[in-house]
Amino acid sequence: MSFIEGIKEKARQNLKTIVLPESEDERTIRAAAKVVEEKTAKLVLLGNEETIKADAAKYGVSVEGVKIVNPETCEKLDEYVALLTKLREKKGMTPEKARETLLTDKTMFGVIMVKNGDADGLVSGACHSTANTLRPALQVLRTAPGKKLASGFFVVDVPNCTYGENGTFVFADCALNQDPDSEQLAAIASDSAESFEALVGGHARVAFLSHSTKGSAKHALVDKVTGAVAAAKSEYPDLDCDGELQLDAALDPTVAALKAPGSTVAGHANVLIFPNIDAGNIGYKLVQRLAKAEAYGPMLQSLAAPVNDLSRGCFWQDIVGVVAITAVQAQLADKK
Repeated sequence: MSFIEGIKEKARQNLKTIVLPESEDERTIRAAAKVVEEKTAKLVLLGNEETIKADAAKYGVSVEGVKIVNPETCEKLDEYVALLTKLREKKGMTPEKARETLLTDKTMFGVIMVKNGDADGLVSGACHSTANTLRPALQVLRTAPGKKLASGFFVVDVPNCTYGENGTFVFADCALNQDPDSEQLAAIASDSAESFEALVGGHARVAFLSHSTKGSAKHALVDKVTGAVAAAKSEYPDLDCDGELQLDAALDPTVAALKAPGSTVAGHANVLIFPNIDAGNIGYKLVQRLAKAEAYGPMLQSLAAPVNDLSRGCFWQDIVGVVAITAVQAQLADKK
């Protein structure tokens, strides 16, 4: 069973309600129809019901079974206005501004639904920037108790690959923190290991990536990564991690034996921590495009409730997968 089929099986065991704000996008409509068909989540589409159903018919799919909420006529609009005003009043939010925001920003409307307990998670980003998805989530939901920062990761499933966990990896941070310092990298690594074990299964082996392996190069960029390894081993003693490691040393046992002998992670890594967002973003897209990998995300971790982003270059099938992952994250959140 593939990674995503396993996730869908988990999602079916306890259906969660996931909001899709981007009903104007054909991929979202097609994905909604497939999610309902596969029974991996209860769905809410935001928008005008007549328009959504007309678009679905035009695309040859059915949204029967999908709850459609029009923010303009929603019976809970006043309740949501009051909640957003309360949450953001120290930032100058007024009831008038809150109402305007909720009626013009469907992602914020969806996030407020999650905050109010009317939905369990949200997926957006097919036709909006990452900032448009992350900003409302960070402003309204914020980080979970005990977490230092939110970060973004991808689950990358590479076909016919013997590395990682049968070809499946977590890559982080590829979406949110542009240039994390050593302490932040350590926290991202701990959270990414937790996400790996919850979603993929198996034991997380975390590699802090660099252009250097075990002192083969000297540079401030290397120092940041070695500092992250030291911080991780100090603050998260149960984390199975190592670094700094070049990618080949992290994945290939033969190279690892030469460059990092004795390491429990080198040659066996399944969680890859990139030194900055440039490396992470380039890395996942290289694997996705050249190795024909499935890349799900960017998923967000350490928020108080699951909100996940999409690449604007995603396919509708990617949205189906991210909805299932979001539903499983919501299941896991119930257990904490």
